[in-house]
Amino acid sequence: MSDAIEARLKELGVTLPTAAAPAANYVPYVLTGNLLFISGQGPMVDGKVVVGGHLGRDVDVPTGQKAAELTAINLLAQAKAALGSLDRIQRIVKLTGFVASTPDFTEQHLVINGASDFLAKVLGDAGKHSRAAVGTAALPLGFAVEIEAIMEVSE
Repeated sequence: MSDAIEARLKELGVTLPTAAAPAANYVPYVLTGNLLFISGQGPMVDGKVVVGGHLGRDVDVPTGQKAAELTAINLLAQAKAALGSLDRIQRIVKLTGFVASTPDFTEQHLVINGASDFLAKVLGDAGKHSRAAVGTAALPLGFAVEIEAIMEVSE
């Protein structure tokens, strides 16, 4: 494999971390046929939450976007653990983004753009996806953002 995606990440100054272990009773990913389902990831570095709190109170939109980008990097780390090579990714099919936010915060879509923009930058057209961006009262471990992904992959 050519590892073109990892070369693109390197150009962007991004080093993939080791994929995080599950925080509860689930698996980090499921590969079935040509679909890879990645469990929700958050903005973590070295096992620590780096952006926690609620949008609209503790976290502003640009910081939330950076949290979403970091979460997308963690999604790619899980994909590499599952596939061995990121070049097996044919397309990001769907992201579901959850944003811990105050009841009056309505810019969840802008926050999750941090992940969407990053994945399009890294993967090109294969990174363009369908998506949901949902506000929620709280997320595991105090995450400000959590994102799950469905990817189409080659055999």
